[in-house]
Amino acid sequence: MNAFDLINLVIMLIFVLCCFYQVLYIPISWWKKPKAHQPEKLHRYAVLVAARNEEIVIGNLIESLRQQDYPSELVDIYVMADNCTDHTAEAARKAGAKVYERVNRQEIGKGYVMHDLFEHLKEDGLFTQYDGFFIFDADNVLRENYISEMNRCFSDGYQLVTGYRNSKNFGDNWLTAGVGLWFLRESRYLNYPRYLIGSSSAIGGTGFCFAREVIEKYGGWQFFTLTEDLEFTSRLVSDGIRIGFCREAELYDEQPGQFRQSWRQRLRWSRGYLQMLHRYGLKLFRSMFRKDNPTRFAAFDILMNTVPAIAMAAIGVIVNSVNLIWLAATGATLFEILLPILKAVVSGYFTLFIMGFITMLSEWNHIHTTTGKKILYSLTFPLFMFTFMPISIQSMFCKVEWKPIRHTRALTKAAVEKAGR
Repeated sequence: MNAFDLINLVIMLIFVLCCFYQVLYIPISWWKKPKAHQPEKLHRYAVLVAARNEEIVIGNLIESLRQQDYPSELVDIYVMADNCTDHTAEAARKAGAKVYERVNRQEIGKGYVMHDLFEHLKEDGLFTQYDGFFIFDADNVLRENYISEMNRCFSDGYQLVTGYRNSKNFGDNWLTAGVGLWFLRESRYLNYPRYLIGSSSAIGGTGFCFAREVIEKYGGWQFFTLTEDLEFTSRLVSDGIRIGFCREAELYDEQPGQFRQSWRQRLRWSRGYLQMLHRYGLKLFRSMFRKDNPTRFAAFDILMNTVPAIAMAAIGVIVNSVNLIWLAATGATLFEILLPILKAVVSGYFTLFIMGFITMLSEWNHIHTTTGKKILYSLTFPLFMFTFMPISIQSMFCKVEWKPIRHTRALTKAAVEKAGR
């Protein structure tokens, strides 16, 4: 074994040691039973939506909110039309939402929109009317029991609850299937077992609710990084606040189907991870060792979901690039040069395939596309994940700004669930 093989082995062992506990999450999600809910209380909620040029899809979200089996008089819908150049505001009003409009070319991003929306609610004397707030993206559609199921978990005493995130255009292509399968894995094999063992889940960018007291605690919405959801999660967990998970509350989210948009979205995520580590990495690390912190393991969990992947990928690319240069300089054959790359690709592909295939099988009935596409996209999932490597590296060296993702799939919940039948 040469020096480069030894370094790669060490990198792999460190990664396994940091992330092996997630393998244990799989049987936990299969066999551990959730606790019974506490007596339910009906809470009053405000639904908040940040929308930028979402005229095509905003109506379907509001319609799915109007069709909830939760008492409609306890749910109000607010849309912030942010820097729109289309008819988003008019479409939202026509569908029944209360609409604010915002024009601000300096403070760009969902975090700033949420901050301004909360400020409007306070100024209008509406903020204290609500026990909690839901946040959705304009392209989402919900199952009819979404709010009622989330309310059951909220009634268990959680200050924040996140739901089961599915994809409404899973079957479009390998990109939409790749990110859709990743979100399904996050719901089933990360957030669900975390909930079962009494740890803290992590919120995604949409489909979560939180108590009014959370916003009061932090003096409004104060989360402005490129991944404000991860920043919000990190702040709560480092402060000892558990985040619940509701598997029965299912929403459908549109995924970008164009490679350029998908790359741009994941570039923002990768840069946001780095911002989170800069702001909260040390605080989370310290939280792991605070004996009075009920979320000590959750702090470790969040760090392990962020640090090893970025750090090991970067180190691995550097080490293997040096190795290839060394082999070429010492007169190695083409086979000897390509062999280390082939080993790494085959090993990575197999690991990612197993990860995706387990998720595909267990969530089979939640994935609304044809059987053939489910099988095909299980095979392409590792290729989708491989593209994170150059994206993660690029995010370390380039300037990344928040840019909106164009949503064009104006599908109702019924149309989503009909796909593949």
